[in-house]
Amino acid sequence: MSKVYTIAVLVGSLRKASINRKVALALAELAPANLKLNIVEIGDLPLYNEDIDQGTPPEAYSTFRQHVSSSDAVLFVTPEYNRSVPAPLKNAIDVGSRPYGQSAWSGKPGAIISVSPGAIGGFGANHHLRQSLVFLDVPCMQQPEAYLGGAGSVFDEAGALSEKSRPFLQAFIDAYGKWVEKQSG
Repeated sequence: MSKVYTIAVLVGSLRKASINRKVALALAELAPANLKLNIVEIGDLPLYNEDIDQGTPPEAYSTFRQHVSSSDAVLFVTPEYNRSVPAPLKNAIDVGSRPYGQSAWSGKPGAIISVSPGAIGGFGANHHLRQSLVFLDVPCMQQPEAYLGGAGSVFDEAGALSEKSRPFLQAFIDAYGKWVEKQSG
């Protein structure tokens, strides 16, 4: 049996009925056998402040860092806010990158899927996040790129993944499974 890789999934939207969260859960269901996706919550992280990170950091920081550190890889599912990532996701990236020299992100294979009701599928957020991942030493899957536009139609009224969206998400998560295995091998 091949290794099963634990994936820390960060969802950029905090909204209860978030389409991004629904996409993350759909990806977890579609994931190949070598991936186990776990959503790591970011909504309770205090804004990063080095002053409160000295000595004994807030429990939320420590818990978050442990979840990311103990994962084999990371997957970001994000909307686009003002051509960038939402503030809670950027905050989580900053919390995980500190204290300096002890980044929880370093070397973990990553991927991004941006999800938006708009036509361009969160292109700006996707590429803005990639810039941060370069600095954090997160090798990011280049292909297939994943921009999910028109996200309001990804799920039907009952909340089921539409048959139109399934092949796209399946191809993405299958490629990511191969990417993680290759990078970890």
